Amino acid sequence: MRELTIPIEAETIRSLKTGDTVALTGVLVTGRDTVHKWMIETFIKKTRQPQGNDLEVYEAIKPILSGSLIYHCGPVVAGVESGDYEFVAAGPTTSIREEPYQGDVMRHFDMRGVIGKGGMGADTLAACGEIPAAYFHAIGGAATLIAQSVEEVLDVYKLEEFGVPEAIWVLKVNKFPVVVTMDAHGSSIHDDVEASSKANLERLLATS
Repeated sequence: MRELTIPIEAETIRSLKTGDTVALTGVLVTGRDTVHKWMIETFIKKTRQPQGNDLEVYEAIKPILSGSLIYHCGPVVAGVESGDYEFVAAGPTTSIREEPYQGDVMRHFDMRGVIGKGGMGADTLAACGEIPAAYFHAIGGAATLIAQSVEEVLDVYKLEEFGVPEAIWVLKVNKFPVVVTMDAHGSSIHDDVEASSKANLERLLATS
């Protein structure tokens, strides 16, 4: 397993290939549907005027995301009322929901990729080649195990407005286990599996 430290250099991302197993150490943030929509509408396409603490949050997360990753995760967090946050479960959520936003978000923040499950589509794959970046697949069904790699919750933004699962959690992680399934060279294991499955299905239908 290759160990990478966040922020990740562009040349390091380019050296990764699909199938590589990686342990990530450093600072990343979580973000799901609400966060991506908020980023796109308020700061990228600017179809919505900043409200409340939007600008403050943007200025806080922009340097964190540069060279870093966004994790598609709706965590279970203890100690929310007291502010003594502890991640109890931190499994990945399905990434394809963010496909309409992801490429633009990665470009805007100069990110090195995303973490999630299930893979993403052509727009995200193209962005991975341009930036460069990669898609890191986390293990579905291992939420408690993954939570153990969260050493510390450094901050949280939009908690009251978005709620616990959709908030922007800033995490310090240690040896977070992932697999590269989309790389900066146009390769996607998810596309390969889909093509192979389709070919097998067509073959079965032709012989039935």
